[in-house]
Amino acid sequence: MSTLDDSKPDLMRRALDGLNRHVADSGLSTRAKIALTCRALFDAGHDSGLAGQITARAERPGTYYTQQLGLGFDEITEDNLLLVDEDLNVLAGTGMANPANRFHSWIYRGRPDVNCIVHTHPFHVAALSMLEVPLVVSQMDIAPLYDDCAFLADWPGVPVGNEEGEIISGALGDKKAILLAHHGQVVAGASVEEACSLAMLIERGAKLQLAAMAAGTIAPLPEVIARLQQAAPLRRVAPDPGEAVRLEFELDRKRVRGCFTFAILLASHFRHRTQKVLHMVPDLMADDISLGKIAGRAVAGFHFIVET
Repeated sequence: MSTLDDSKPDLMRRALDGLNRHVADSGLSTRAKIALTCRALFDAGHDSGLAGQITARAERPGTYYTQQLGLGFDEITEDNLLLVDEDLNVLAGTGMANPANRFHSWIYRGRPDVNCIVHTHPFHVAALSMLEVPLVVSQMDIAPLYDDCAFLADWPGVPVGNEEGEIISGALGDKKAILLAHHGQVVAGASVEEACSLAMLIERGAKLQLAAMAAGTIAPLPEVIARLQQAAPLRRVAPDPGEAVRLEFELDRKRVRGCFTFAILLASHFRHRTQKVLHMVPDLMADDISLGKIAGRAVAGFHFIVET
């Protein structure tokens, strides 16, 4: 049967129904997701010496995982992550947490919807922050950040005090991200996958904005187009009496732009780094693993271990 006469809402609904059937959660532990996020962000240029932190809520309330101070993003593994409390006391692991993690505790306390925070100083974000201008979302690829990226124009300094925690969490508000003038970016995701994806997007957005500003005046992205790019999946809503069944968009950031995009990022990470896949279930020969296969198995929830 041909679908060439079907409406766009019907086609989108079918496509998103397919995503729901075929794109599953990865099944990876929180520790594994953090470690893989660190590696992917390193490859994307987010590493900057000791600057930047990644945290994710742990199983016990008031605790979270983070990297050990002194290790680069490319050195992070499941085993060397720390478990800390809100005061940054190490509960499990060796070493100390970055003292600048304190503002993460403030965000977690004020935002129960946030389960992972990424703070980095990637090149283009850092360059844009020097201009003291907000991120302009005017291209479809970065539409997930449309009206969801705050801006802090007055940077308070190294965020090791409670004052900075209060300022940053207050400026972030209910947004998913914030651009910090003369500094970097913070992403507050509902999941590790979403935080990783949005951190990638904000750097791409900054790069696009700098290029567009050099070429001319940035035209605003029409809101209706931006909202359609954000919307997923489609859901059927019970009609009022006498009203036809209608389709309504709803945001589902965790699933579509989280799980799927995270899997693609992991696949890209393995493609661009000289790493060897030691084990994958079901078993595959290491030299038989392509970008598509890795992405497919990542989203299908298979477990894999990577040797650097």
